[in-house]
Amino acid sequence: MLLPAKAEVARQLNKYRAWERVMLAAPSDRSARDSFEDSGYTLCVLMGKRCAREAAHAAERYLRTSLVAYLREQAGWTHTDRFAGHVPPVAQRSTAGG
Repeated sequence: MLLPAKAEVARQLNKYRAWERVMLAAPSDRSARDSFEDSGYTLCVLMGKRCAREAAHAAERYLRTSLVAYLREQAGWTHTDRFAGHVPPVAQRSTAGG
């Protein structure tokens, strides 16, 4: 899985939040709304999410955690999985020949 540079994620998240504030302050400003939607789309592409709000939350988690912790979270691991012998959903493989 390729992940964007944290500096770029931080830059785009800041841009998204700034346009969000502008748009909320002037909801009838079409230019502000367009810029907000454009910044949300960019964040969605960067974070691999379909919803801008989801992408913003993912960006915040990504910036707040280490790379390893973020990847474990995305794979469905919890902090107790390595001690409980659990296998994350993406790591499960069929034993049938193929």
